[in-house]
Amino acid sequence: MKVAAIQMVSATDPQANRDTARRLLAQAASEGAELAVLPEYFCLLGLKDTDKLQIAERPGQGPCQDFLSQCARDFNLWIVGGTLPLVSDQPDRVFNSSLVYDPSGQLVARYDKMHLFYFDNGQERYDESRVLQPGRQVVGFELASVDGNSYRIGLSICYDLRFPELYRALKADLLLVPSAFTFTTGQAHWELLLRARAIENLAYVIAPAQGGTHENMRRTWGHSMVVNPWGSIMAELAEGPGVVMAEVFKTQLDADRLRLPALDHGVL
Repeated sequence: MKVAAIQMVSATDPQANRDTARRLLAQAASEGAELAVLPEYFCLLGLKDTDKLQIAERPGQGPCQDFLSQCARDFNLWIVGGTLPLVSDQPDRVFNSSLVYDPSGQLVARYDKMHLFYFDNGQERYDESRVLQPGRQVVGFELASVDGNSYRIGLSICYDLRFPELYRALKADLLLVPSAFTFTTGQAHWELLLRARAIENLAYVIAPAQGGTHENMRRTWGHSMVVNPWGSIMAELAEGPGVVMAEVFKTQLDADRLRLPALDHGVL
């Protein structure tokens, strides 16, 4: 099954971001992708954190959700919509949600980011809890591929990557990590964490990211990649918008898990 990790440098205009996403999704489809995953905040990286509140959508309605559904139909793709803000029961908080659409345009899964990023090194400071409400539920879904195999897909978002217990709980064949890692933390930890999650779970990892300098002058790390269950990087894009393509094989997944049955050896 061919998969695509979409890298973007999202800006402050949601329509322009959707236009870029559509172009990249079209490219992924033209190159044979069956599953395409957009990065975190594909729809908006605003000038301030509270800009998310202004474009928050209600579940089932809104321009971003309509866009994702339409693209899935137009390109005959499974699409994981990176993340977009969905309203919560708190007027000053939103969920940072990853929505999954099948090729008919139907919503099949929703995951709300559970772990909220906090970082303060004296020069950069981020605190997602100021505008985000955390999710509470681990979410996965089944993808029946045209290759005749069924894949268990596990959903996660960015900062979740630092919490290995989430990925073990997902029990997935493919782990998705749409992200907007900062340049500072990405340079230090991004590749190491992605490869570790792949190795620990003997699973493919698909990690689309924001990668570049944005209108708000925030710089994201990029390096969108696909990692195989043995921890090797299959494809990668350092910076700038683009499509990272790779082919995943159920036979390799099964073979790796057979020769190293670590998933059967847990004691907790």
